[in-house]
Amino acid sequence: MKKLNVGMIGYGFMGRTHSNAFRKVTNFFDVPLQPVLKTICARNEDRAKAFAAKWGYEGIETDWRKVVESPDIDVIDIASPNDTHREIAIAAAKAGKMVMCEKPLGRNAAESEEMVDAVEKAGVANTVWYNYRRVPAVTLAKQLIDEGRLGRIFHYRAKFLQDWTISTELPQGGEGLWRLDVNVAGSGVTGDLLAHCIDTAMWLNGGIEEVSAVTETFIKERKHNLSGKVEPVGIDDASLFLARFNNGSLATFEATRYARGHKALYTLEINGEHASIFWDLHDLHRLQYFDHKDEGKLRGWRSLHITDGDHPYMKNWWVPGLQIGYEHTFIHQVADFLQAAAGGKGVAPTFRDGLATDHVTDAVLESARTRAWTKVK
Repeated sequence: MKKLNVGMIGYGFMGRTHSNAFRKVTNFFDVPLQPVLKTICARNEDRAKAFAAKWGYEGIETDWRKVVESPDIDVIDIASPNDTHREIAIAAAKAGKMVMCEKPLGRNAAESEEMVDAVEKAGVANTVWYNYRRVPAVTLAKQLIDEGRLGRIFHYRAKFLQDWTISTELPQGGEGLWRLDVNVAGSGVTGDLLAHCIDTAMWLNGGIEEVSAVTETFIKERKHNLSGKVEPVGIDDASLFLARFNNGSLATFEATRYARGHKALYTLEINGEHASIFWDLHDLHRLQYFDHKDEGKLRGWRSLHITDGDHPYMKNWWVPGLQIGYEHTFIHQVADFLQAAAGGKGVAPTFRDGLATDHVTDAVLESARTRAWTKVK
């Protein structure tokens, strides 16, 4: 099997999920390329060494440019904060490397457009880690929609709720809290949480035409970890918007980090003329399905347990009835990427797909500023 040497940039939460996926994929999937954890790159040398030892990387670097320039590296995986995505991805593409990038692709659509131009000009395989597409239940929902089982779509509803930033004592910026620093993150829950909802929605239901949004920053000032000073907070703590899809269906989207009691409540519901679908990340191995064609006295919501071999991805795992979890979605994306990359192609969501999501998040933030319906580019 041909080897694919991985250069990982970043060693936080996403660095762990990606590393785990690269390590596990060949144990469960027959893929044409063998990932090799070649180099882990992080600014802190001691932590990079500890991460390399734990996950099996052959070497470390503290300068990502050296990883990009190395002839020993085939694919650059960007798992670092949002403000680094653009520069690393463009450099990697120019060096002829395949590129995998955490979401959101850029801090805004302007950055993402440059990244798309770079990978497409270089002709390198690319993908964005919107992993929820590869939850087997969500993939099955896509299949049911594409088969026409729902008929014409009328409504799409999505929400992503957390509660970890409620404390006024929580600082912003620096390691672990860069998501609260607008200069690093680009936006708050719009680009962090709603981006997931938007990507999944457009994959399932097509493009979004226009939005009407409201955002709120509940705590206006926080101490910054890097400057030590109390500074204005520039990210959105909550974001809600209405949307109209190109197919005429209507949607509501909501994300917040101020929903006490919720750590990662991501749900979606789709209502069509013939059937409806509901999915909940907390119960990710189940798909709730309602079919109006069922006999009247037996008509009702079904709870489909997505564990059988004829369900998406599941034949590669255990026996029917035994479920999988969050980490497996990343393994599925690596498996799909390796299949495509062997032929020199990227896999959806590509950078261009990531750009489409960033066009929507830009429109959401613009609509919240202007308090007007805003067209999506």
